[in-house]
Amino acid sequence: MTRHVAFLRGVNLGKRTVKSGELKAAFETMGFANVKTLLASGNVLFDAKTSSGLQGKIEAGLKTQFGFAVGTVLRTVDALKALVASDPFGGRVEDDGQKLYVMLFAEDLPKTLALTGVAGDYDVFVGGPREVYLVGYRKPDGTYSAGGLLLIEKQLPKGMLVTTRNWNTILKAIA
Repeated sequence: MTRHVAFLRGVNLGKRTVKSGELKAAFETMGFANVKTLLASGNVLFDAKTSSGLQGKIEAGLKTQFGFAVGTVLRTVDALKALVASDPFGGRVEDDGQKLYVMLFAEDLPKTLALTGVAGDYDVFVGGPREVYLVGYRKPDGTYSAGGLLLIEKQLPKGMLVTTRNWNTILKAIA
């Protein structure tokens, strides 16, 4: 059995509300073991015998259960541990002035994709074939911009599945 994390795109937005208990039950119904939800933003840890066909199985099962499509980006816990060990933020830590994010892709990024940050708003680091890391800086009004995420998503090929998580979510998933 391999420990996986499913990062679900677009749940708990608008009418696409999925309660943690319902999500856990849906994964158990699909035959996964040791299911645990993490936070209330569509993160599910579970054990599976194989990784083959897993994304399709989960997406089909969630559509049947909840009545709408749910994009699913998968990583093994071991892969997440390797991401953390690679120190993609170069020693930076989250504090009052900056937030750390990772964009997780379901497939490899195009090799021609050139991503840049916006000075004083966010920095971008392409850290692997399926991850982009962002450091968002606090603005004078106290908010953090989501503009960087939107600009990056606009540069992607149509239909490319991506979901973004705060770096703390990744750290909690491997804990």
